[in-house]
Amino acid sequence: MSHHPTTRGLLVALVAATSFGVSGALVKPLLEGGWSPAAAVTVRALVGGLVLTPFALLALRGRFGTLWTARWRILGMAVVGVVGTQVFYFAAVRRIPVGTAILIEYMAPLLLVAVAWVVTRRRPAAVVLVGAAVAAGGLVLVVSPGGGGRLDPVGLASAAVAMVCCAAYFVIAARPARGLPPVALACAGLLVGVVVLVLVGATGLVPFTASAAPVGLFGATTPWWVPMLAVGVVATAISYAASITATTMLGSRLASFVGLLEVAAAALWAWILLGESLTLLQGLGGAAILAGIAFVRSDREGSPEDAVAEATPIAPASAPAPAPAGAPPGASVER
Repeated sequence: MSHHPTTRGLLVALVAATSFGVSGALVKPLLEGGWSPAAAVTVRALVGGLVLTPFALLALRGRFGTLWTARWRILGMAVVGVVGTQVFYFAAVRRIPVGTAILIEYMAPLLLVAVAWVVTRRRPAAVVLVGAAVAAGGLVLVVSPGGGGRLDPVGLASAAVAMVCCAAYFVIAARPARGLPPVALACAGLLVGVVVLVLVGATGLVPFTASAAPVGLFGATTPWWVPMLAVGVVATAISYAASITATTMLGSRLASFVGLLEVAAAALWAWILLGESLTLLQGLGGAAILAGIAFVRSDREGSPEDAVAEATPIAPASAPAPAPAGAPPGASVER
C-alpha cells in the first residue's frame, strides 16, 4: 500500500470519526425528549440511507446485479454494523456505566489483533503491540469510566457483544468489494438495517417509542426533525460512507484503530456543543490514541487481519463475483 493512498485513507477515516462523534450531542436531546434509542437509531438510519440513495445509484451505474451478488455482505453490514453494535451497546448502558460500556465496545481493534494472532499463528509486529497498548491506554483516559456503577453481568455481556459486532463491522467492510462501491454498501446496509430494526421493535425486545414534541438543542427549542436530520446526514450518511471507504483503503486493522478517535471526537463535540467538561487527562488520552495509530501505521508488514477478513466466508458459498477493488461506523457514543 503506497504512502499517498494510506494518507488519503487516514483523512477519510478522520472525517468518519469526526462525523460519527457528533451523533452523541445531536441524539441526546431526542433521547431526553422521549425517544427510545431503537426508534432514534431507526429514523437516523432511514434518513442516512435515503440521503445516500442517489449517490449509490450514481455509483452503481445500472449494475444492480452487484447488490444481489453482495447480498450476504450487505445483510451482514445491516445486522452487525447498523443494528447489532447499537442495540447491544444501548442494552449495555441500561445496566452498566456509559463509560464502561464504551470502553469495552471500543476494545474492538484489540480483538481484531488477537483473533488474527490466533488464526494465523503469527505474532503481530512489536510496533503493532505497542500501538495497541498505547491506544488502549488513551481510550481509558478519554472515557475515564467511573467506578460508581455496579457491574451487572448481563450489561457486561451486552457490551462484549457490541465489541464483537464492532470488530465484525470492520471485517465485513474490509472484504473484497466485488464491484460494489462503498457508498452503495453503506446505503444498502442502512436501509436493510432499518427493516431489521423495525422487525426487532415489533417484537417488543427493545423499547420503540418516539415523540413529535419540540426538543431543546444548544440552548434553544427546535422541532424534533432538526437534530434528527442533522444526525441522519452528518453522523450517519457521511460517517458510514466515509468509514467504509476508509476501511477499503486502510484495511480493517488500521481503520479500526483510527475509529478509536470517534470516542475522542464525541468528548470534543460534547464540550463544544453541550458545554460538557473536557479534562486535561482526556486531551492526553486523545494524544495517546493518535500515537497508538501512528505506531500501528508504521508496521510495514501485510495486515493478517485483512487476510483473515478475505478468507472468512460471511455466507453460504456462491459463485465468485467479478471485479477487483478493495472493499470495506464510531459509536461514537451513539454509533
